[in-house]
Amino acid sequence: MGAYGLQTHIWNNNWKSVLLMLGFPVLLLLLTYALFLLFAGMVGASIGPDVVLGPFLWAADALSRSWPFAIAGALLWFGIAYAFYQTIIDVATGARAIARSQEPKLYNLLENLCISRGISMPALRIIETEGLNAFATGLHKGQYSITVTRGLMETLNDEELEAVLAHELTHIRNHDVRLLVIAVVFVGIFSFVGEMAFRGLRFGRGSGSSRRTSSSSRNSGGAAIIAVVAALAMIAVAYGLAIVIRFALSRRREYLADAGAVELTKNPDAMISALQKISGNSVIKAPAEVREMFIENPHADFASLFATHPPIEKRIEALAQYAGGRILEPAVPPARAPSSGRAKGPWG
Repeated sequence: MGAYGLQTHIWNNNWKSVLLMLGFPVLLLLLTYALFLLFAGMVGASIGPDVVLGPFLWAADALSRSWPFAIAGALLWFGIAYAFYQTIIDVATGARAIARSQEPKLYNLLENLCISRGISMPALRIIETEGLNAFATGLHKGQYSITVTRGLMETLNDEELEAVLAHELTHIRNHDVRLLVIAVVFVGIFSFVGEMAFRGLRFGRGSGSSRRTSSSSRNSGGAAIIAVVAALAMIAVAYGLAIVIRFALSRRREYLADAGAVELTKNPDAMISALQKISGNSVIKAPAEVREMFIENPHADFASLFATHPPIEKRIEALAQYAGGRILEPAVPPARAPSSGRAKGPWG
């Protein structure tokens, strides 16, 4: 991996956020057309004398009359997500906001980090679970929040906890959290519609052959099959793109956040030790989209190609080789120990 500057990373996050916002209406219209086409194929709706093109023309006509409602629905979805995304995440994870009086040590550690760099203090939240994890959320200044688990607070010492807070604070500084929140909102609606369409197909088979408008039942039957297959292909494309967007969230953000934690705390050993304790103990019940925000996503290691987080072992290796950290006991298990012959690191 070549050199990757911090400003380039921030610019890239901002650009991806804009692309996601611009691409959402396009994919939404594609998905709406596909749903109309699926309906036309299943009930036999058609326009014109052409048996094959009839369902496609019917779906296009339906889209031409309904696209303002689809866009309005999308705007409503984004409005709700913008106003209540933190509440939704809190409900999904069981997080609750805390004040200085409730957790003075945690609050003071984060406040000192913010004061040292002139950063506005984000809100603090806690999840009452034994799992060791943390994440940051927020779209802009005044909305940023850092959430940690009770298990993390009770397991890590002060230096390690400070390193984790610095890691999450770096996500905020790098605008990673804005991109993640937008991606969660974007992916959520397409994942939901895609899953509902494929599940609903099982219950809709053979439910509407009597409403066909074509004169030839045999030809219209073939056209309906074509329409259904084409609609499912479009839905699969939209659903697949949503998943690709999830996986395309750069894993560099975790390396850069680890590096930012070292820059803030001047203590790479604390970040390494924190990651060692988190590894294997980070499971929290939460939706897959929310888990992408965590400092460690324990459900992402089934295939490195699709992982939203790099393996903790590689992150520890990077901190040891490029940030001057020391890997203390417990060491990385020998069977999963990273190769020592890498010439380049995640920061160049």
